[in-house]
Amino acid sequence: MAEAVINALLSNAKYKRSEILASDINGKRLAYIRKKYGVAVEPDPARACAEGKIVLLAVKPQQMEELLSYCGRFINKDSLVISIAAGITTKFIENYLPEGTAVVRVMPNTPALVSMGAAGISKGKSAGKKALSAARGIFASAGLAVIVPESKLNAVTALSGSGPAYIFYVAQLMEEAGLEMGLDGKTASELARQTIAGAAAMLRGDGVSARELRMKVTSPGGTTEAAVKYMQENKLPGIFKNAMKKAKKRAGELAR
Repeated sequence: MAEAVINALLSNAKYKRSEILASDINGKRLAYIRKKYGVAVEPDPARACAEGKIVLLAVKPQQMEELLSYCGRFINKDSLVISIAAGITTKFIENYLPEGTAVVRVMPNTPALVSMGAAGISKGKSAGKKALSAARGIFASAGLAVIVPESKLNAVTALSGSGPAYIFYVAQLMEEAGLEMGLDGKTASELARQTIAGAAAMLRGDGVSARELRMKVTSPGGTTEAAVKYMQENKLPGIFKNAMKKAKKRAGELAR
């Protein structure tokens, strides 16, 4: 995700290469980032945090406490700290930073890599409108960025943060079904991917709801209706919604 942000900021001329400093304990990863994007790198995250006016914390939730314990005291009080770790609250992060440091929590998703991301943004107790606007500007450069109360951010995690995996899973199942019905692998894959890409383009098109679009291609007595009825009879809607609620619950567990 950090790479996706760097790519978006440079592609949209939001920041210059000279304004970005990347840090990672993995030397090979840093060398890759420096070579591909031409930005400065720093192997010591504490030094990077000390220099940044905007500090983006892009680590796994399980690594956040260790990172903050090492780097938190080096972050300038006037800096903006942005976290993209699922489940980690702004309050938790604030406990490791100088009193009054602005913290903004963001839940992005991987389509940011292709400037089609969707991100939910929430502010901590010391983050004002300026901090919120700065964070939104960064992630809007990689797609859609919406502001939500932090109490709703775990729901955003379950919907759009984990959402791409749901769609990839649907694509996988469509491909597998195509194979079982006699199509070759290449054909099944191409048809599934193009179908999902086309459907996504229609969803983004003219503001018609997902339900309306589905009904338009579900002719009474037709093939689509047969498939949809089977899904409904076998409780797919409930299974899908409950799976998303499991993701939301897990995001809450990560906070503890």
